[in-house]
Amino acid sequence: MSTKNKTSPNGATDAAASKQTPEYRINPEMEAKIDKHIADNPKNWAYIQAMPRDRLERTVVLNEVRQVDRRQRIQEGVMQDIKNDPKIRAAYDVILKDVPEEQRGDVIMGMEREKWLAKQPKTQTQTQTRKEAVGVAV
Repeated sequence: MSTKNKTSPNGATDAAASKQTPEYRINPEMEAKIDKHIADNPKNWAYIQAMPRDRLERTVVLNEVRQVDRRQRIQEGVMQDIKNDPKIRAAYDVILKDVPEEQRGDVIMGMEREKWLAKQPKTQTQTQTRKEAVGVAV
């Protein structure tokens, strides 16, 4: 969770901005899903509420670490599949001939992500939930 404080030209933070609490966007669809999950899992909700703040914070960070690890494993798998298929590798070499070497991995992953997303069925809720998230500071 990050908040942005206004800074004055000399680099000091604005005291009024730092005293304000951040405003979070609320996505009603996600809130409804959260409420349903809480109602369906009262024991889990009670367990979460009973957790000390430090443990709860560390659990959130652990989930973020797991997400990063998952993304890295997926990226490594995709890149390995591309390296193992000479036809795909040659096609990417042609497409990316003008892209600097250090940026090629990111561009390939972006193209693979777009290709995967194009195969997924589009729903109205998918496009809306990408724009809004629960607990994002503005």
